[in-house]
Amino acid sequence: MPTDTSTDGAPQGDAVTNLAPSDRSDVAADRVSGLDALELAPKTDKGALGKRIWASTWPKLLAIAIVVGAWQLVFLSGWRKPYVLPPPADVFAELGELITEPKFWDGVQLTMTRALTGFALAVAIGTLLGALVSQFKPLRAAIGSLITGLQTMPSIMWFPLAILLFQLGEEAILFVVVIGAAPSVANGLISGIDYVPRTWLRVGQVMGMRGIAKYRHLILPASLPSFVSGLKQGWAFSWRSLMAGELLVIVPGTVSIGVRMQTARDLNDAVAVIAYIIVVLIIGILVDQFFNAADGALRKRWGLTAS
Repeated sequence: MPTDTSTDGAPQGDAVTNLAPSDRSDVAADRVSGLDALELAPKTDKGALGKRIWASTWPKLLAIAIVVGAWQLVFLSGWRKPYVLPPPADVFAELGELITEPKFWDGVQLTMTRALTGFALAVAIGTLLGALVSQFKPLRAAIGSLITGLQTMPSIMWFPLAILLFQLGEEAILFVVVIGAAPSVANGLISGIDYVPRTWLRVGQVMGMRGIAKYRHLILPASLPSFVSGLKQGWAFSWRSLMAGELLVIVPGTVSIGVRMQTARDLNDAVAVIAYIIVVLIIGILVDQFFNAADGALRKRWGLTAS
């Protein structure tokens, strides 16, 4: 008998069950994609780009002005000597000199290379661990609480062990960065998978989704918002661990942001110390903005924000 098809040629009814397993997965994925398209928020015109940029920028500028103003008032009050708490003008002048030095950018490059390498390893390990724990109940019962416990551990507690294992080397820093960030990534994925509606899983099963196709087209997209939050938290842990590591583990022959800050502290150069604190803060804010943009785009895509 001929196979029943719809107007677009897709098999209908019992005809799907006569297809090969891979073909059934493809048909099911197409149907789920079509259903998702009905729920996704339509693209809307948000107005001029300049207005949107200004709307998101002026609150940050106001916050910076308030902080700098408060800093200046504290300096004028004489609470601390100028060599301990310098005025904003001196610090910003130091920043202006720093950004013109090639060695400064070499230090930024080294720090960011460490950060991205450690975070990438943490994402790979955390994602694999989260997928396994969410899939196998005995594994969750065995190490589920351990993952949460590792997430709450202060990163600085790992450095004595890291130094014993890897001496004063790059591996010691990466070890602490990975072990600080991977549990957050794993918990983000586990939480996202846990909150996938059971109805969706049953619908996917009826449509013939099995194995990789089920994860690719149903579970991973549904858990993506929570996973992105886990990535953001994982980055925060990895960045804090890295900064602590660069202050505690000084690898011979390398000059990173942490090393330069430690050198400034040893010289009692408060202007340079605060300048490097601002550099670390700026990098953290820029990366946070990237994650916020990704999260905002995802929320808009799923129709979770106002038009």
